[in-house]
Amino acid sequence: MRGREGYGLKYMNSQTNDKHGSGQLFIVATPIGNLADITYRAVEILKSVHLIAAEDTRVSRRLCTHYGIDTPLIACHEHNEEQMVDQLLAHLRDGKDIALISDAGTPLINDPGYRLVSRMRKLAVNVSPVPGASSPIAALCASGLPSDRFIYEGFLARSGKTRRAQIDALARSSCTSIVLESPHRLLKTLEDLRKTCGDARLVCVAREITKLYETFIYGTLEEVFENIQLSVIKGEIVLLIGPDTATHTISDDDIRAAITLISSKNLSPSALARHLAKELNVSRSRVYALLLETHQAQDKDLA
Repeated sequence: MRGREGYGLKYMNSQTNDKHGSGQLFIVATPIGNLADITYRAVEILKSVHLIAAEDTRVSRRLCTHYGIDTPLIACHEHNEEQMVDQLLAHLRDGKDIALISDAGTPLINDPGYRLVSRMRKLAVNVSPVPGASSPIAALCASGLPSDRFIYEGFLARSGKTRRAQIDALARSSCTSIVLESPHRLLKTLEDLRKTCGDARLVCVAREITKLYETFIYGTLEEVFENIQLSVIKGEIVLLIGPDTATHTISDDDIRAAITLISSKNLSPSALARHLAKELNVSRSRVYALLLETHQAQDKDLA
């Protein structure tokens, strides 16, 4: 009989679950390539829970065999997740603990699990993360691109207006952007980015992270595109696009137009100036002076 004493972590009981018994759902991160990249806590929990809900039981069985984990596996993937919720909930109501894992990395990060976790939260079931590997974060920290702010877009649309809008947004982004890409679409994506961002934008292509042929290709879009053209790209790819660092001259007329657009908000002159200064990346004193000028002109027209 599996029990909580196996976890060896007292704080796991800190959440309350009065509504549906003591069963708990653990979101467990697994390796993204190198099997050694798993935490002691993750292995302990996978051994101790009553059931492991896996994206692909065939893939997860190899991990379990490697670490001597004999916990029963059950498939929970994007095609059956909705149907699995009630079945897993029944186990939790019986006081059984369940671990959710994906094929690689952190569940829910471009992997199934959102609908399951969302439903469990609404039903007041305890949900606890067991952190570990995540390919977007692993790629970011080794990319050489700014990491203080970033956005994660997952996979881009393959074509059409949605893809064009996504590419445009990446081109205008003021922080590092992270996307996933397949080997056969990588060149096309880099080509689209060159057309929108220009050749000088810094990017990094991370391939096969933590695996034998791990590769990071860093440089301008032009340099990376030329490098990729000469290479045979295989495996899982994370593409990182550096922020737009071009300086845009903001004219007084631009500021006046922004003042007009935001004037309907019930903000004091000081708050409005502070808001626009941050949005337009100009000095607060400049905005405030133009704001007073605009108000004086409006008062004169009304007199």
